[in-house]
Amino acid sequence: MLVIDTNVLVAGLRSRNGASFHILKALGEGRLLAAASAALLFEYEAVLRRDDQLSAFWLDETEIDTLLGVLASKLYPTPIHFEWRPQLTDPGDEKVLETAINAAARAIVTHNTSDFIPNTLRFGIEVITPAELLRQQPELMEDKQ
Repeated sequence: MLVIDTNVLVAGLRSRNGASFHILKALGEGRLLAAASAALLFEYEAVLRRDDQLSAFWLDETEIDTLLGVLASKLYPTPIHFEWRPQLTDPGDEKVLETAINAAARAIVTHNTSDFIPNTLRFGIEVITPAELLRQQPELMEDKQ
């Protein structure tokens, strides 16, 4: 089980060439098991619907709504039974860590690994970049259309 930071979704929607796009595609196709809390899903929506983001994405606003629906249906719903705040220097990252703890995730996938390390280590949660995830699971790069 993984938890995907919002910055990975943003990167995947800005370019179809990087590791983040492959992760986004694998999530949408149900080939990658990841978890999200309601708070994290709301963050995804808030960030992906920002005008400055939409203007940089390869999807339009209607397609973003569809993508959010697909993600909501594919991600493992994770209720937050215990809050662990504060743990991180960036309060915006707390919901990612709380989701990972409550989902018993093995890793958080993010472009900002320094925002989470070393605090995640006490919970036994690895922090990896999208590129590292693809090195661990190269099958995520396969085209399954």
